[in-house]
Amino acid sequence: MRRRLSAALTGLGAVVEEVDASPDGAPEGGEAGTGGGLAGQFARVFVENKLAVAGAGFIAFSVLFCFLGPLLYHTNQTSTQNALLFSTSNTHPGRHHLLGTDNVGFDMLGRIMYGGQVSLEIGFAAAGLATALGVLYGAISGFFGGWIDALMMRIVDVLLSVPLLFLLITLAVIFHPSFSILIYVIGFTSWLVPARLVRGETLTLRVREYVMAVRVMGGSGPRIILRHIIPNTVGTIVVNATFQVADAILLLAALGFVGLGVPAPLTDWGSMLADGVNYAIDGYWWEIYPAGLAIVLVVVAFNFVGDAMRDAFEVRLQRR
Repeated sequence: MRRRLSAALTGLGAVVEEVDASPDGAPEGGEAGTGGGLAGQFARVFVENKLAVAGAGFIAFSVLFCFLGPLLYHTNQTSTQNALLFSTSNTHPGRHHLLGTDNVGFDMLGRIMYGGQVSLEIGFAAAGLATALGVLYGAISGFFGGWIDALMMRIVDVLLSVPLLFLLITLAVIFHPSFSILIYVIGFTSWLVPARLVRGETLTLRVREYVMAVRVMGGSGPRIILRHIIPNTVGTIVVNATFQVADAILLLAALGFVGLGVPAPLTDWGSMLADGVNYAIDGYWWEIYPAGLAIVLVVVAFNFVGDAMRDAFEVRLQRR
């Protein structure tokens, strides 16, 4: 017992000395802490990336446009009967309909706002679900190692070998798409990449002095994973979560394009694009380009932000 306590104190002392020797005065391990210096450094590196700043601004604009826009620009987006009675289908852009109307008679500008709400909500929710599943799965696999890690990673490898879009379409057909079902389907098919990333980080963290010290002092596996492993992979988690949102929006658009998006009267940008393609030969450009442009710009914006956050979390690229 004395030897164990001595080893634990020695390990903790090494960690303390390492923290004291850190030029920024920030802890390199243990339970995650916050510091104004680190936050300021992160902000400086992020702001230096002009594309990321523009991307973050466009994401904020998109959220405000989709969720606050309908409060200022009132249109009917739920009643097909009213749209057919009080509007003309495939109307060119004009004073009454700034971006024209679709084949049913829905105002296209309002439709983009309405579809954007669904796309962003499903994108954020599915990305959160995929990230949570992947982080827990990867941390457990990497922490315990051995045959448990081998078995869990072989499961991931098998699922990764299946084409994602094929798996996604299969699940969407089986479970009959709805708003909540699409969140679960996209989330449960997107957790594999974060699982592999977090597992790799965990393999490195589990042999650190502070983790060994907690083990010697009797810390349980779940406590070590939740209090010491996962908080110290926050950089990898946040960066991947940003890319997950972009991927979820693209996957939803792909499902909507093949007719497996949210059911009417709900819509998403992919479903709008699919409906507009049917009228492309007639020259109704306003039924295609706005929705397609919205998908491209939002996805690119999230990728710009993710790239900048990866640079900001990378120690070698942070300012000394």
